[in-house]
Amino acid sequence: MTISDIKQRLIDGNARFVADKLDGKLQDSSRRDELTGGQQPYAIILSCADSRVVPELAFDTGLGELFVLRVAGNVANTSTIASIEYAVAHCGSKIIVVLGHQSCGAVTAAVNGGDNGYNLNHLLSHITPALSASDEGAEVNEVVKVNAKINAQELIDRSTIIGDAVRKGDVEIVAAYYNLDSGKVDFL
Repeated sequence: MTISDIKQRLIDGNARFVADKLDGKLQDSSRRDELTGGQQPYAIILSCADSRVVPELAFDTGLGELFVLRVAGNVANTSTIASIEYAVAHCGSKIIVVLGHQSCGAVTAAVNGGDNGYNLNHLLSHITPALSASDEGAEVNEVVKVNAKINAQELIDRSTIIGDAVRKGDVEIVAAYYNLDSGKVDFL
């Protein structure tokens, strides 16, 4: 599949999800058997860990189609970047979607500020650039979109493997926004 075909497949799958018409393909024992020899997911999704955002369902995909990383705030940190590098270099994935979402708790915590303890403060430090790049007094959902765009760029800036694949045209990175109320994914 071309990058354009993959993006359309994600759009079509999301349309089925929004319309409550999931096809549920590639989710059975024969598919599990097919995948025992390896994986070739066509897309990588860097998503928030929020339980309301499930990329496999939102894009109506089956086993082995998506390489999904979930971390609060969908941040491109060292671990998520390394995992994405693996999928780009060894699995042949052609598109990376950085998927922010409506009412993100991590972005809300970053907007509200304060001391959230060592670990959460460290995670939220990855969202600080989105706060700085957003308009003064921006709504959380606008900061979420800026955060997705910044983290998409971080994948290129902080990884030679990903950056080279993008420059060669082998991989495309897209920031996106998941609407909790409708299930629709908007590509930004």
